[in-house]
Amino acid sequence: MSSSEPLLIIAGNGRYPFQLAAAARQRGVPRIFVAAFENETDAALADAVDNLRWLRVGQLGKLLGYARETGARRAIMAGQIAPKNLFDLRPDFAALLLLAKLKERNAETLFGAVADALAKEGIELLPATTYLEEFLAPAGHFAGPRPPRRVHDDVAFGLRIAKETSRLDIGQTVVVRNGTVLAVEAFEGTNEAIKRGALLGRGQAVAVKVSKPDQDFRFDVPVIGPVTLEAAANGGLRALAVEAGRTLLIEPERLKQMADQHKISIIGTES
Repeated sequence: MSSSEPLLIIAGNGRYPFQLAAAARQRGVPRIFVAAFENETDAALADAVDNLRWLRVGQLGKLLGYARETGARRAIMAGQIAPKNLFDLRPDFAALLLLAKLKERNAETLFGAVADALAKEGIELLPATTYLEEFLAPAGHFAGPRPPRRVHDDVAFGLRIAKETSRLDIGQTVVVRNGTVLAVEAFEGTNEAIKRGALLGRGQAVAVKVSKPDQDFRFDVPVIGPVTLEAAANGGLRALAVEAGRTLLIEPERLKQMADQHKISIIGTES
């Protein structure tokens, strides 16, 4: 893949788009364009890229039009769109046509259809970890205090449960304590599930976040960062386990500092 071609970033919320833009620059990408979404994307991202265009969630026609303007033949989705905004769509005509063809309407089917629409314009949607391979979680304990045997037992238990809930497309995160499931992620998202389960665990809970068996890494890569650690700390979580090589770490140095500060063990598992 040539780094001399322009890149289109379809940017959601959080620091992920910033980390991607910086990594792409380091790899020699000369021009970076951003499709940004109102009430989602951080406006400061405009200072880190060559051009940024504001859209509303659901304006597929405008997204495709902007993509054509940029001349980019490669695009990457980076950052989440809040689930509530997926239910508050104000679709344009292009999006209405797309939605009419979908039997199920969830994040995976919606973004998959957007990827297909981009492909028809000659734009390849790359894996969301492109340029960010160095930020994938390593195997083993890599942040916070060294976890005791009880935590490893709960990680193994939580991994088995989370793989099943993700296979059923319920959610990819579970919170457990002593072999008991305290919380399962659903529509509320990872951070809210962690808050809920950690409070029930009273300082002894372990959260496990996994990828789906058929995860499409073009638009659905598991991510943890400082916001995740803040949710874990507020609830008193004891440990957080993620899949090594399949989970993206946002602001990894700050993440490790927070893990030390709040005494939360972070572990990379291998399923």
